[in-house]
Amino acid sequence: MEIAGLGVVVLDDKLGCWLSEEIAIPVLDDTPCLVAIRGYDDDPAPEDFHAAIRNFLTLDRSVLLAAAPHIFAYYRDVTEDAGDDWRVEIDSPADVFDHLRFVELVTIERDQLDDRHVYVSVEGDCDWNDEDGLQLVFRDGLAVTKAGPFDGHLTNAGAYADESLRGVVYPAR
Repeated sequence: MEIAGLGVVVLDDKLGCWLSEEIAIPVLDDTPCLVAIRGYDDDPAPEDFHAAIRNFLTLDRSVLLAAAPHIFAYYRDVTEDAGDDWRVEIDSPADVFDHLRFVELVTIERDQLDDRHVYVSVEGDCDWNDEDGLQLVFRDGLAVTKAGPFDGHLTNAGAYADESLRGVVYPAR
């Protein structure tokens, strides 16, 4: 099958989704990634997926830099609880990217629990949290709207069933 913006995709029975060939992702410093599309076949508005893909593939590093304060707040919350032997020192929001490696899989799916938008989810390994890593979520492929440990949720309001978290990128402690 072909999906606009991704080209030919194949059904991956193991993952239960459509999977693209590797694509260089500009916002991730051209990291070559596979793109997994979930729920596309049954979706009543596949054009929303096409728009999210198109938007995401045109983003540049400025979108990550705009999210850096949220990622830095996540880093600070994690390291406040860490012992001195394990502590990673990061001086500023811009420096978090020196301690982050994006995983080569991008997932695109419609939020079924909350606002029904199409989200692009990116996972990364980070030096300050080996166990949970980092998840960045882009609403409609446009901007980071959720940052924090990888939990698979697409919004904080949906993850915690808490309307006060609507629009919160990272719920810092």
